[in-house]
Amino acid sequence: MSFDLLVKNARLPDGRTGIDIACDEGRIVAVEPAIEAEAGRVIEAGGKLVSPPFVDPHFHMDATLSLGLPRLNTSGTLLEGIALWGELKPLLTHEAVIERALRYCDLAVSQGLLAIRSHVDICDDRLLAVEALLDVREQVRDYIDLQLVAFPQDGYYRFPTSVQNLERALDMGVDVVGGIPHFERTMADGAASVKALCEIAAARGLLVDMHCDETDDPLSRHIETLAYETQRLGLQGRVTGSHLTSMHSMDNYYVSKLIPLMAEAQVHAIANPLINITIQGRHDTYPKRRGMTRVPELRAAGVNVGFGGDCVMDPWYSLGSGDMLEVAHMAIHVGLMTSREAMEWCFEAVTTNSARLMHLDGYGLEPGCNADFVVLQAFDPIEALRLKAARLFVVRRGRVIAEGAPRVSALDLPGRPALVDPASYAPKAAG
Repeated sequence: MSFDLLVKNARLPDGRTGIDIACDEGRIVAVEPAIEAEAGRVIEAGGKLVSPPFVDPHFHMDATLSLGLPRLNTSGTLLEGIALWGELKPLLTHEAVIERALRYCDLAVSQGLLAIRSHVDICDDRLLAVEALLDVREQVRDYIDLQLVAFPQDGYYRFPTSVQNLERALDMGVDVVGGIPHFERTMADGAASVKALCEIAAARGLLVDMHCDETDDPLSRHIETLAYETQRLGLQGRVTGSHLTSMHSMDNYYVSKLIPLMAEAQVHAIANPLINITIQGRHDTYPKRRGMTRVPELRAAGVNVGFGGDCVMDPWYSLGSGDMLEVAHMAIHVGLMTSREAMEWCFEAVTTNSARLMHLDGYGLEPGCNADFVVLQAFDPIEALRLKAARLFVVRRGRVIAEGAPRVSALDLPGRPALVDPASYAPKAAG
């Protein structure tokens, strides 16, 4: 017997050790100890962690890597970022959007990030960014699953031609219906937009992912409407509320009603820890609100929660690196999720949970799944998060598409080790 690729002596996120992974014709065909077979390529994992690829369920690829164009966001607020993006949109060219997006995809692959859901602004009658990202989706299809959301950045009703533009974008092949109800002119318009957009998705058989209540205002409660419309239209499991940051300012009594409604409707939730902790609370003096939605409470209620990167070097966020371990690392701190069980779950929030809400087919590390995975310089998911571990091998459909050197430092200290591997310094009790 011969395989295209054989990974030897891997540790899996579920704790199994000494596991071999055999891949052939783009699929995983065996996951078990001591597979004895020939292979076109053999990777010796050496007990290191092999994970399914990282997934970013919330990103803005049309704006990525545009930092400083045409100026910087000096206030750091969401609203200045939206205004700045409005200044940049008329200056965009098809070629520039594609070039920046492809550069970001290169970075993503190097980080083991092989599935991305990107919102694309349809509040531009040229639909230039839509056309550009549809081109990018085709160009990267062999190595990244790129899912596009028709996103009315300036409001579905607030922007004069959003209603027509959104339908046009979906006709062009955009995958998911988006919205931003809290940016409409009134709460009533916001609720009406949720209803209309969910009806479009139901009629077309599409998924829904709305920027919802991305504000510090505890009275922004469009997620309640989104949960209701999900139930009314039979969209359970197909709808996602992104950001949900108003929930961090709501009183506990109302949240005790809201979260069960979300769970009942099987609405997925996405927190974006890096951007939420940076943009929210900007109008506070002290105490300053943390900004991220109530992740532990949503999780405890059975809501599927994923973590998104949202922005990398764009009008809203001047940092970012395409590293989903960095995203989850921030969530651990902001959400006070420091038990070992909670940290392991945070690893799932940038892998399996996000794959589930994106409805990715063939995702996982079982026989029959796509042969997509990452070998990390870490021995378990917590260590991967702690170290933001180096990606040693990135595999797509059974082919190594990126390799990285181990992160090792040489020391010149009397009586001390010659080399320091950060993955070997955890206390024995930590395992």
